[in-house]
Amino acid sequence: MTTFLRDTATVFSREVRPALRNPVALVFEMGQPLLFLFLFGALLDGAVGSSWQWFVPGILVMMCLTGPMSSGYSLLVELIGGSMERLMVTPLSRTAMLVGRALKALVLLLVQAVLIILMAIPLGFELHAAGVLAGLAQLVVFGVGLGAFSFVLALRSAPGGTLFYVVSQSILFPLLLLSGVLLPLESAPAWLRAIGQVNPVTYVVDAQRALFAGDLADPSVLYGTASACLIAAAGLALGVRAMRKGLIRG
Repeated sequence: MTTFLRDTATVFSREVRPALRNPVALVFEMGQPLLFLFLFGALLDGAVGSSWQWFVPGILVMMCLTGPMSSGYSLLVELIGGSMERLMVTPLSRTAMLVGRALKALVLLLVQAVLIILMAIPLGFELHAAGVLAGLAQLVVFGVGLGAFSFVLALRSAPGGTLFYVVSQSILFPLLLLSGVLLPLESAPAWLRAIGQVNPVTYVVDAQRALFAGDLADPSVLYGTASACLIAAAGLALGVRAMRKGLIRG
């Protein structure tokens, strides 16, 4: 366990160091969520009850999808460039390589999420501390799974990388649109609502809205937590298996 923790810390330090040297990039990555927050959120004012309580959790889920889901890109770059091959011959734990990379993506996500929440408060967002903390914890679990899936996809895509771009982009936007992140699914056609019901992200979005509203006892919280945990468990299982096998093609 001590070796695993040390290896995880080593990988995390290696991954997070470039981000700390370039904090402007962290703010720049928030450009699209901020646009949605200030422009789209204002358009929804009054249309979905307390629009900021409804929309801010959706923005955070969107950031969780686009951040950890694209985190495999950095791994793909290293695979193509050959630097990952040098790392794979070290005695570092393969599981620690996965967890360390995932932690870097999650730390950046949490920093961005806190900034978004702070910016939303003057707009009318009501802060429920316990619900927000629980919501962020659920996003961390969800993000772990998404990041792990992204790493598996990067490993499978090397050395060309085409598979990574095609699959990630073809999955990302349907997951967003069919989860009710931007618009309520209640007003959608029946067939669209039916598709949304089989989208696991939908349950995470519903749980986030309940938590950020301070309703920790809402049944959607249980469903969303179960969905996030299942995604995390599946992603970690596949990711650790891929890293241990060293699915690197020269």
